[in-house]
Amino acid sequence: MSSNITISKDSLDFLNELKKNNNREWFEANKTTFKKHEAQVKAFFEAVKDNLNQHDEIEKMKMFRIYRDVRFSKDKTPYKSHFAGSFSRLGAHLRGGYYLHIKPGESLLAAGFWAPNKEDLFRIRKELELDASEFRDTINQKQLKTVWGDLSGDELKTAPKGFEKEHPDIDLIRKKQFVFVRNLSDSEVLSASFLEEVDNSFRAIRPYFDLMSDILTTNLNGESIL
Repeated sequence: MSSNITISKDSLDFLNELKKNNNREWFEANKTTFKKHEAQVKAFFEAVKDNLNQHDEIEKMKMFRIYRDVRFSKDKTPYKSHFAGSFSRLGAHLRGGYYLHIKPGESLLAAGFWAPNKEDLFRIRKELELDASEFRDTINQKQLKTVWGDLSGDELKTAPKGFEKEHPDIDLIRKKQFVFVRNLSDSEVLSASFLEEVDNSFRAIRPYFDLMSDILTTNLNGESIL
């Protein structure tokens, strides 16, 4: 496992300064400092990916750009005040992904399915309509629940089209996202063991990913569609 790579307090301090001075003049004057912190955080994300590949298969790691797309936003500040990276699991075979968000006072880990396509969302809902017992057993496993808490994500106010409003598992069927989120304190992020803690958290979500991979690569009869 990669080790000895940490997130520095200087990087969090820089993000705080950026939040207070979110304008092009300040950013350009401090771009060299930004590039230094960006490189350090990217090295951390690369180490997260290396660790994940010890027990999962990661197709790609993406570090998100600091520049905000303000075209359709009321908030016209040009820069994000966080660093973030995503780790996509191997394509059609595994599905889902991991996410790490570094922001002073608001850091978090996430894992699951943020924006399932229409076909995948329908497949998940049909599985839950047929029998949600294995799904519930999985998300309520003690270790997963201790680390990650409850399933979260956006959901419809009522039943999706074609599904019964009175279905006993409608609380799951109406979800549009199937994600777990773990909030992190600054002291956790700055800890010498943070890299290991991130990996342990991602390991704890594996039963959920295994089940979802199984659902999304089979039909309702359990036959492979790959």
